[in-house]
Amino acid sequence: MKRKLIVSTILILFVIDNTISFTFGSKKSMEVEKIKKLIESDIRKGNIPKELIEIPKEYFENANEQGTLKNFHYDTYHSLTYDEKKTKLKKKATVYVPYNYDKNKKYNVYYLMHGGWSNETTQLGEEGNPNNFKNVIDHMIQDKLIEPLIIVCPTYNNLHSNDSDSYELSGYYLAPNFYRELLNDLMSIVETTYSTYAESGSLEDLEKSREHRCFAGFSMGSVCTFGVFSHLQKYIKYYQPMSGAVSPRMIDESVSKSKYQKDFFIYAITGTKDFAGSSFKPLIDALLNMNSKNFILSDNENNGNIAFRLKEGYSHDEKAVREYVFNGLLWFFNH
Repeated sequence: MKRKLIVSTILILFVIDNTISFTFGSKKSMEVEKIKKLIESDIRKGNIPKELIEIPKEYFENANEQGTLKNFHYDTYHSLTYDEKKTKLKKKATVYVPYNYDKNKKYNVYYLMHGGWSNETTQLGEEGNPNNFKNVIDHMIQDKLIEPLIIVCPTYNNLHSNDSDSYELSGYYLAPNFYRELLNDLMSIVETTYSTYAESGSLEDLEKSREHRCFAGFSMGSVCTFGVFSHLQKYIKYYQPMSGAVSPRMIDESVSKSKYQKDFFIYAITGTKDFAGSSFKPLIDALLNMNSKNFILSDNENNGNIAFRLKEGYSHDEKAVREYVFNGLLWFFNH
C-alpha cells in the first residue's frame, strides 16, 4: 500500500511538472509566434511597428544555442589630444559572436554604446561573465527573429575607467568625439577580425558596406550616437539614439554636407517618464521642422529617414534600454 502511494505520488508530480512545462513552453511559443507574424506582416516590408514589443520574460533565461562574448583589445589615443596622437591608449570592447559563427559567412554589425556611470560591459557583460540581456540576443537568433549578427559594445571612457561618471567630461568631450576612435582604430580592426560585409578595413570598403552597419546608444551613448551620425554618415547608414539629446542644428548641418543626404535612417526612442525625454522629444521635433527639410518622419525608410517612439510609462533605466535595443534589432537588417 505504501509502495503504491509513493508510485502514485511520483506519477502525479510527473504529470504536474510536464503540464507546467507544456504550459510554459506554449506561452513562450505563442509570444514568439506573435512576434514572428509581426515581422512577416510589417517588418519584412520595412515598416517599424506602431507599438514597441516587450521582451518575452523567458528570453532572459539561458538559450539552448548560446553565442559568446569576447574581450576585444585595440590601440587608440587620448580623446582630448587625439589629432596630435601624443598619448597612446589600450582599450577594450565587448564583442558578441553568434552561436555557430562561420567565418565563411558575412554578418551585419550593431555597435551599442553605454550611458553614464557605465562601461563596455554594461550592456551584455564581458568574456566569461555575460549578463542576462546577452540571453535575449541568443533567443532572438535561436528563434529566428533576427539573423545572426556581430554586436560590438565599446566605451568612450578614456584615460580612466570611470570617465563616464563625469557629465561634463563625457557630454562635452568624450562621447561627441568618439567617432574618430571608432572609424580609425576600432571599426576597421573588429570588422576584419570577424567576418562582416567589409571586404577590408579600408575607408573605401567601409563605405561600400555602410548599409550593413548600425550605431546605437542610450543616454550619454545617445549623445555619442549623434556625434557618430554627424561625422560618419559616409560609413554608417543606420542609427538608434535613445534618450540623449544634442544640438539639432549641428545634426542638420551635417546632413546638408553629406553625400548620403537622402540615404540614412534614424530610429529614435525614449520614455514618457524619462527625465531625458524633456530634451529628446523637442530635439526630434526640431529636426523635423528645420528649414532644410533634411528630416522626414516615417515608419518606413522608403518614405522618410527618421522614426520616433515614445514609450508610455518608461523611465531612464535598464528595462527601457533593453526593450529599445530589442525593438531596434527586430527592425535593423531585418527588412
